[in-house]
Amino acid sequence: MISKVCVMGWPIAHSRSPLIHNFWIHQLGIKDAVYERLPVAPKDLVDTLRHLRDWGFVGANVTVPHKEAVYASLMRHDALAHRLKAVNTIVMTEHGLEGRNTDGYGFMANLADRAPNWRAAAGPAVMLGAGGAARAVAAALDDAGVPELRIVNRTAARAQTLISDLALKCAKFFHWDDMASALNGANLLVNTTSLGMAGERDLEIDLTPLPSTALVTDIVYTPLETGLLTAAQARGLKTVDGLGMLLHQAVPGFEAWFGKRPQVTHALRKLVLADMGITEDSA
Repeated sequence: MISKVCVMGWPIAHSRSPLIHNFWIHQLGIKDAVYERLPVAPKDLVDTLRHLRDWGFVGANVTVPHKEAVYASLMRHDALAHRLKAVNTIVMTEHGLEGRNTDGYGFMANLADRAPNWRAAAGPAVMLGAGGAARAVAAALDDAGVPELRIVNRTAARAQTLISDLALKCAKFFHWDDMASALNGANLLVNTTSLGMAGERDLEIDLTPLPSTALVTDIVYTPLETGLLTAAQARGLKTVDGLGMLLHQAVPGFEAWFGKRPQVTHALRKLVLADMGITEDSA
């Protein structure tokens, strides 16, 4: 019997999760297993969750626009999914479907992989945006022990809601117009907005207030090198692109479904970059 896993979303044709997980399935020699895309319209989500096991699935990933709806539809969650009120990974347990969230793990593991000398406790972190993608990043940085999390957003209400919902211990709100103050003395700058993503307008900010030791990262990975990263590199700052977050967040789910822990390697990164039309030498 084939052990099936899927990624659910609407639309879903663009997802590179099957490329990642099927690479690991082959690499680790897991027999009779496959990872596939499952397009699920919002109106069909509850029915799909009800039938996943009947259809032979042993687990699933969840992407937009379903992360919050899946959380609300499941009875069981891990602590982080419960804190974020969002699910990106579903695991079949003896008690039924359990929703988990590995986005924050993926974000921190990417920093550890690509910037191993960076330390969360070394100084303030600045996070641009307070939307859905920001929640996992904020919780991860809070748990990692950043001494101050400066959330820069255009509206105070959304940032304050995020701070309250996640019970962030050391977060402060900065209005977008106060960007220079937020960046002053920062150890990390992370963009969680869609600005700079392919098809969106550029993220244009003055990075001059950042110390020369600051790390700059972007959770956007299409394009791989966003305008923010280009500007940071021009100032001689260390940068980390967003692709690794996608790769690393996949690790805990794969281990839960198949009992083997995969590794994020150069070969996997090269494979996904090739699918994006990018050669490793130019990355």
